[in-house]
Amino acid sequence: MSMDQEDCHLCKEYLRDPVSIPCGHSFCSVCLKTYWDHADSTGTYVCPQCRVTYNRRPTPRRVQGSRQSGDHRISESYPPPPPSPDYNYAGPRDVGCDICIGRKHKAVKSCLMCLASYCEKHLKPHFESSTFKRHKLVDEIGHLDRQICPQHQKGLELYCRTDQMCICVLCTVKEHKGHDMVSAETERAEKQNLLGATQAEIQQKIHERVKQMDELKHAVDALKSSAQRALQESEKLFGDMLRSIERMQAEMSKLISSNKKSALNTAEGHMERLSQEIADLKKRDAELSQLSRTEDHIHFIQSFHMLIAQTEAEELPTVSVNPYFSFGSVTKTVSQMKEHLNEYSNEELVKVAKTVNKMPFCQLDDRKKRRTMKSNDVGLYKSPSHEPRTRDEFLQFACQLTLDPNTAYRQLYLSRGNRKAALKRDAQSYGDSAQRFDCLPQVLCKEPLTGGAYYWEVEWSGEGASIGVTYKGIKRTGYGDACRIGYNRKSWSLFCSDSSYSARHNKDQIEINAPYSSRIGVFLDHSAGTLSFYNVSDTMSLIHRFQASFNETLYAGFWVWYESAITIVQL
Repeated sequence: MSMDQEDCHLCKEYLRDPVSIPCGHSFCSVCLKTYWDHADSTGTYVCPQCRVTYNRRPTPRRVQGSRQSGDHRISESYPPPPPSPDYNYAGPRDVGCDICIGRKHKAVKSCLMCLASYCEKHLKPHFESSTFKRHKLVDEIGHLDRQICPQHQKGLELYCRTDQMCICVLCTVKEHKGHDMVSAETERAEKQNLLGATQAEIQQKIHERVKQMDELKHAVDALKSSAQRALQESEKLFGDMLRSIERMQAEMSKLISSNKKSALNTAEGHMERLSQEIADLKKRDAELSQLSRTEDHIHFIQSFHMLIAQTEAEELPTVSVNPYFSFGSVTKTVSQMKEHLNEYSNEELVKVAKTVNKMPFCQLDDRKKRRTMKSNDVGLYKSPSHEPRTRDEFLQFACQLTLDPNTAYRQLYLSRGNRKAALKRDAQSYGDSAQRFDCLPQVLCKEPLTGGAYYWEVEWSGEGASIGVTYKGIKRTGYGDACRIGYNRKSWSLFCSDSSYSARHNKDQIEINAPYSSRIGVFLDHSAGTLSFYNVSDTMSLIHRFQASFNETLYAGFWVWYESAITIVQL
């Protein structure tokens, strides 16, 4: 053993009775034995220093060689300088020479007869001595202990096709007597052919995937070009429409102005004529007043007949004003044009959106995830064309759910026809069931939810509760995250408290600031892959929405804390 390792990695003290393991690291014999004794229960043994894993417990080898005494080491004022890097030494991922003492060199070959790996220096005897003439050398391989029969401690040379395992010669006498056995070389040849076929299949799959990747890249480029062209053309067309509307606006303004001008000119002409006629009539009135005051009877009589005759002979035209004349019809027409344009544009936009959304750009055809709806699933609820907005719209997808006593934690008390769950301190008298949550205060509903849209409402009270959905395969035993609704890949939940909400799925947790509500509406669109939680009101305020690919039947589930309760509302 070289002087570069003076301390044990486990006890951090001077190495006592040092031993070495196959990866090349050395430890105190007692430290390593104690460390691996604790690993006997798992059957997996890890090097404490480099973390290399062994499926079987290796046999440590005592390290021999001169080294400095502890007293001399302690008396040294300064530690020796570190050795210069040597890339011939074995690193954590390299196979070390089994003969090297201390720091090991890299192995260049492994001997299947010796079941050991050798560096260039220690490999020389295999080439120079006739003793090793029949030994088989291969490129360096680790874990040579796997080449030994664990029962007879002999080299594995044969293959038992009956038990599908490698065996030694002694195994043929008793354990595998009468089995179909061949040499490892023969089995290797057949497996090599299968390996070749499998490799050819993998290469074909690689070729197909590369082809699909190229097609997808070309499609993406075409998509970008098409989107850019559509954007430019739509901007041009909308620009033309805007200019057309501006021309219509100019024509309408011109029409209003011209009609206004014509009406004003006519009115001004009538007003001028009326002013002249008023002046004439006032003049005649003055003449009549003057005549009435004259004292000359002859002049009065002669002038009277002339003035009266002139007044009776003249007929004044009547000017009538249309009290209903206004430009309101123009405003009404423009308003109707706007409404028609909005309706038409909205209809066309919806048509375009439906057409574009129905054309998938690319999709993954995963046959394993295809499912058919069972006849006993809850109602054949259809998915809506768009997510509802008002409570009345949500209620069209209402479903009636009930809690399943066979899944309820024993301290959960169910009531109100199995629609309410409250956590009590005393266990309930439930029967034994493999579906029951044995450690967490959780319960699921009986009704399966799949292939459609569903809506239900939950009243909650107390310090906290979780409302969510889960696949049937969620784990039922223990405290781990695999059992908790919302803490694994099989479930989604919204945790409610008097101060905040948090949405949970797998390792993700999102804190949500939203107004407190004791009633939560849950909308599940299984086909569209959405799970939404709402504050229940006439307008329905969204708290959080999960977007997922639901590939199994879901079940509503709840987690209830002490002094808390949940109630499924009958809709």
